[in-house]
Order: sequence, then C-alpha cells, then structure tokens
Amino acid sequence: MKLVLTPQQEKFIDCYVATGNATQSAIKAGYSENGASRRGYELKNRYQAEIDKRTRAAIKNLVPEALHQLKSLALQSESEQVRFQATRDILDRAGLKPTEKVETVTVEKSTDELRAELEQLRADGTATVEAHFDEPNKSEFVN
Repeated sequence: MKLVLTPQQEKFIDCYVATGNATQSAIKAGYSENGASRRGYELKNRYQAEIDKRTRAAIKNLVPEALHQLKSLALQSESEQVRFQATRDILDRAGLKPTEKVETVTVEKSTDELRAELEQLRADGTATVEAHFDEPNKSEFVN
C-alpha cells in the first residue's frame, strides 16, 4: 500500500533528508515554531521508513559525482599521499581490497614423522637434504 502524504509532510521529509534537522524541517514545512521540536521528532519517527528510502536514493544519486572526484584526485592531485589514498579507495570499492588478515597454519610433525618423510624424499631422489633435529617437533633443513 502506497504511503499517502500531505504536501506539508512531503516538505518535512524532503527537508529532513537534506538537513537531518527535525526541528528546522518542521518549521520549513510550515509547522508552528512553538511546537516544532516535538512535532519534528514525531514526524521523523512516524515517517522513518520513507526518510530512509529517500536518503538512500539521495546518496545513490551522488555516487557518479563522488566517483568522478575520486578519479580526479587519483590522477591529478599534486600530493602523492592523496593520489595513493584515492586510488586505494577506488580499488576497495571495486572489490579489490587487499587481504588484511593472513592466517598462518603450522603443522607440527614428530621427529619420527619428519625422518620418515625425509627418507621417502631421499628414496624418490627428489631431495638431497641434510637434516638437523635439535628440538622435538622442530627441524632445520640445509640444502
């Protein structure tokens, strides 16, 4: 069901989306200054879904210009730092953000397991390695 708004409610929503100020939006929409704070609060809460919808649409309409500004900064800024950050922001938004977390997996093997693996490699002729076993579960291979 479509939301039916009065012209005054429409103006309040439009002003609120533009300014984020409920009291001033109520005044600009024609509500009394005496009760504008309370009225703005009530209208904001009552029409929050519509405000959110219009805010998203307003932001979406700014995307092409914002992208143009980023591109301009990346290509023409005198500051290397600004060019770098703008380029990074463009890549991030394109889904090419670098990995921030690297997971390291360490598989610890017993001395016996390492010796068996070394013997297997030697038998296959794929390794000519000298192994030093100083501590349990740790080894150092020297080529």
